Amino acid sequence: MATAAVGAAAAAPAPDDGTGRADPARTGADRPAEGWSLHAQFTAVEQFHPAFHAPYSGANSLDPGGSGKETTDLTLFAGVRLWAGAALYIDPEIDQGYGLSDTLGVAGFPSGEAYKVGARNPYFRLPRLFLRQSWSLDAPGAIAPAIDSGPNQLAGTAPARNLTLTLGKFSVVDLFDRNRYANDSKSDFLNWSLINSGAFDYPADAWAYTDGAALEWNAPRWTLRGGVFALSKLPNSKDIDGSFDQFGLVAEIEARHAIAGHEGTVRLLGFANRGRMGRYDDALALSRADGKPPDTARVRHYASRPGAALNLEQQWDEDLGGFVRLSANEGAQEAFEFTEINRSLALGLAAQGGRWQRAQDKAGLAVACNGLSSAARAYFSAGGNGILIGDGRLDYGLEKIIELYYNAALQPHLTLGADLQRIDHPAYNRARGPVEVLGLRIHAEF
Repeated sequence: MATAAVGAAAAAPAPDDGTGRADPARTGADRPAEGWSLHAQFTAVEQFHPAFHAPYSGANSLDPGGSGKETTDLTLFAGVRLWAGAALYIDPEIDQGYGLSDTLGVAGFPSGEAYKVGARNPYFRLPRLFLRQSWSLDAPGAIAPAIDSGPNQLAGTAPARNLTLTLGKFSVVDLFDRNRYANDSKSDFLNWSLINSGAFDYPADAWAYTDGAALEWNAPRWTLRGGVFALSKLPNSKDIDGSFDQFGLVAEIEARHAIAGHEGTVRLLGFANRGRMGRYDDALALSRADGKPPDTARVRHYASRPGAALNLEQQWDEDLGGFVRLSANEGAQEAFEFTEINRSLALGLAAQGGRWQRAQDKAGLAVACNGLSSAARAYFSAGGNGILIGDGRLDYGLEKIIELYYNAALQPHLTLGADLQRIDHPAYNRARGPVEVLGLRIHAEF
């Protein structure tokens, strides 16, 4: 599942001088409101892994032979202002390509540009179509900060304190679990468990989008947001349950601070999915009773799957910053939307090229460690399959990932990147791997 590459960010909180007042030098009092905008992006990723040690494979295993796959996508971001505080956005997209082994075999999958579906020929989708309405909570006459034009954001001003409603089709991670250093597979890390909290099983179709609504309360130093979103009709499905009979609730509090003049953010997120899902223990019990392989699809019932994530980012100086993500979910039920990760820790650094006289270049280094619950281990050890993993048996070990990338700016809006990942115990299996994944990425913005 590819994560959202361009966030549908809510109206930005005011720039602050540390006293709770907007900084007049950074406000947009004289900026006219943009009536409409058009932006676009193109991203192509090629990944390859050489052959690796694997004494056995299952239905959802990463192919142990040398393999290469590519993905491309072209997105148009169109926005129009409807009335004061309201805008409508639509993002048509053309996609093509496959993830390695058809996006199977690793819980922390190595490409956020790879979806759980693929196609040899280009095809059209409409990942986002949503309305955003913002209401000012500022005192009359308060100075409003400037907002730049960008994808899914019209230039103008935004009140420092506001309520913002986002309603329609978009990605949950457009608004939740964001991080300035590890959030966008088009411009920073590629691995799923680095660009999002690994155990955040957020509502989404097989392309990472869904229908829903989110409300944000923004102030200069903090934001409180919450939303309700439709789950897929079936786990890992292309079809969203539009009746909202199956749904997910997400809430997040975000606190912004400065240490010695360097910006940082702390986010605490909680979620709960409510739908028809199978318990690992029930699948194993039925397997023992009738002799068939364990399969959570045979024991699905209406249940809840909660979880939480802590997400930190900190700027160290003008060109260097770091992040930490820690997440966990209830491990008795099958993974519903994202991937088979019940516990995850990720941390890393990102640097702009000003340190080596290449100001527009960017580099990053990060590690992730993913784990399964005891119930999930027993299920996969007995030969069960999930939405991403299933080797037929399991010699359990933590899935450990390290990723290094470098993006070179060829022109102001065109970058060429190289990416290297090493995955120890892919799909939590000490009998298979390690795997080295080499990648090239080209990204253009218009």
